[in-house]
Amino acid sequence: MNWNGKKVLVVGSGMSGISASCLLGKMGAYPYLFDENKEKSKEELIKKTKGYPKEIILGEMPEKVLEEIELGIFSPGAPVDSPLGKKLKEKKIPIWGEVELAYVCSKGNVIAITGTNGKTTTTALVGAIMKSYFKEVYVVGNIGIPYTENAEKRGKEAVSVAEISSFQLETIHSFRPKVAAILNITPDHLDRHHTMENYIAMKERIGENQTKEDILVLNYDDPNTKKAGEKAKGRVRYFSCKNKLEDGIFLEKDSILYKEGSFQKEVLKIGELKLLGEHNVENVMAGLLIALSFGVPLHCAQKVVKEFQGVEHRIEFVAEKKGVCYYNDSKGTNVDAAIKAIKAMRRNTVLIGGGYDKGAKYDEWIQSFEGKVKHLILIGQTKEKIADCAKKHGFSSMDLVDTLEEAVNLSAKRAYPGEAVLLSPACASWGMFSNYEERGNQFKDYVNHLKED
Repeated sequence: MNWNGKKVLVVGSGMSGISASCLLGKMGAYPYLFDENKEKSKEELIKKTKGYPKEIILGEMPEKVLEEIELGIFSPGAPVDSPLGKKLKEKKIPIWGEVELAYVCSKGNVIAITGTNGKTTTTALVGAIMKSYFKEVYVVGNIGIPYTENAEKRGKEAVSVAEISSFQLETIHSFRPKVAAILNITPDHLDRHHTMENYIAMKERIGENQTKEDILVLNYDDPNTKKAGEKAKGRVRYFSCKNKLEDGIFLEKDSILYKEGSFQKEVLKIGELKLLGEHNVENVMAGLLIALSFGVPLHCAQKVVKEFQGVEHRIEFVAEKKGVCYYNDSKGTNVDAAIKAIKAMRRNTVLIGGGYDKGAKYDEWIQSFEGKVKHLILIGQTKEKIADCAKKHGFSSMDLVDTLEEAVNLSAKRAYPGEAVLLSPACASWGMFSNYEERGNQFKDYVNHLKED
């Protein structure tokens, strides 16, 4: 595509929008950067974007700009069905996202990973495996580094390992990963997608441009992802904790086995993993299958998996204070992820939960407390909603507080030596924090400042 002088509207001035603006500027385009928040500082945005946007627009969108632009790039947090998105559609102006933009502007092969839970851990693991075998590897996307960052520098031999959210899949058009994966699909983001059917359809888009030369990795044990295999255009390969497979990776007793045709080999024992929690066995199997499907030798993948210790903010051990172990699971932003964190706990646990309301139901989360959670401390927009749900299920040992700092200080009083404190909110961070990373970092800071005496 010839970008020279192309007038492009970038919607959203967060990390994604800033990176997209810079990439467009480098490609010779004429980017406008827009954010409806008029309180933002133009001077700060000019610094962050290194002056690449030709114009920065805050607050109202001038009609004159809409008459000039040829393409819209929407950040993941900017819904395409917003009034602005509808205006662009009425004017027949194409809407892309950062994934489509980066894909069009870069070269090389792509591995794309989506799913309700496990994306970040699996993406980090696959990235580590790829880096052990290939020279030019970029680990990007929803994992914290915008996909558009340095996209123009990626050559034909580059491998991009991308964590992709359902929001990002709303705006793909030609995006075609050589290996794609859907790890699982459970209710999440229904405030954005409205129905479970829409959410599933959005996740399935990750493989819609694949051909028979490409591979789609799916979870055989998840009915939603298993069904996605029936529609796949590429070769489908499964991983499973419950079923023996003819092609893929599966669990047999305490061994992870890989099978392809007549070849079958034990990859490793579960006891060799450094990751905590049963759900991470699934993440490891998915990561292995993705890497092997891409062409990484088994012995290279084995070595990396045995050394891999996980990612920040996902059941991350923080500290032991007065015999109490503190764990940061700020990335547990939905019910399913938070349940998995609870199951991973090996001690009686004081749980800190609550946050932004994404329209979720908390019944299953409360029911998972049995035998694990002794006390619940709630914060955020959802605290009353969750408290009512807990009472309905007969769980009454809880406190409602206003801040995370209060929650941490109170948890230190509620937990006894030999027990654990777990931050696993089952909710998004918005409203109280910029993102789950900020929430997790604040939690760790509060824990580390707890008095030892």
